[in-house]
Amino acid sequence: MKKKQILLAEDDDLLASLLNYRLEKEGYDVVLKNDGKEVKNWLDGTLPDIIVSDIMMPYFSGIELVDYIRNNLKSTVPIILISSASNEENVLSAFKMGANDFISKPVSPSELLVRVSREISRIS
Repeated sequence: MKKKQILLAEDDDLLASLLNYRLEKEGYDVVLKNDGKEVKNWLDGTLPDIIVSDIMMPYFSGIELVDYIRNNLKSTVPIILISSASNEENVLSAFKMGANDFISKPVSPSELLVRVSREISRIS
């Protein structure tokens, strides 16, 4: 069976490394990008099975990326947003744009794995 591909967009190098390690250890193929521009450029060529993105990133925010993916790419790929700015406005904005899930930082790698697994099981 082909590994499920996860696009992980996180500009905090330490957190990105930790999450990348845990996701790969679970058997996922992880593509790591550290800013919105890299994500957008990569998405113009391919789509992963699921996207996990920080909201606050350079160039394009996670919420802007959700808008781009849903409205420009017309994709329903599952998107989980993570953020330390988990105020009600950001959470509601994320869901209104089409995010499937939202996790507040600090992110528990175990919680992320459960949520990723749940989203992937919905599309499999």
